[in-house]
Amino acid sequence: MVFATMVRWVAKKPKPKMKPIELKTPPEQTQTITRTLFDIVREHGPLTISETWDRVKEVGLIGLTSKRHMKILLRWMRERQRLRIICHHSGPQKQFLYTTWFTKPQINPDKSPRHSDH
Repeated sequence: MVFATMVRWVAKKPKPKMKPIELKTPPEQTQTITRTLFDIVREHGPLTISETWDRVKEVGLIGLTSKRHMKILLRWMRERQRLRIICHHSGPQKQFLYTTWFTKPQINPDKSPRHSDH
């Protein structure tokens, strides 16, 4: 059993290193967009990608071209440790939420509490 576990552990490939994101937008525009995204996450967070996109559409951010562009910027902000991701397990599903480093995440638990008598 120990040998089989060791073989599986050695056979795993390491996760490939991702290169840092290079943004193509001008620095002034990037600063404006990231500041707005940070404010949205700080005020309304923790948020999923789709909830963040809905908030961005409400604000009407000019320089953001698409949801894909927003996701790239959120990942760029994570690299620079301006935002972090937390994982919320609701049953068999996972939900990844963006939040700031300074806010304590308050995630709403499921409406139906599950009791186990183990």
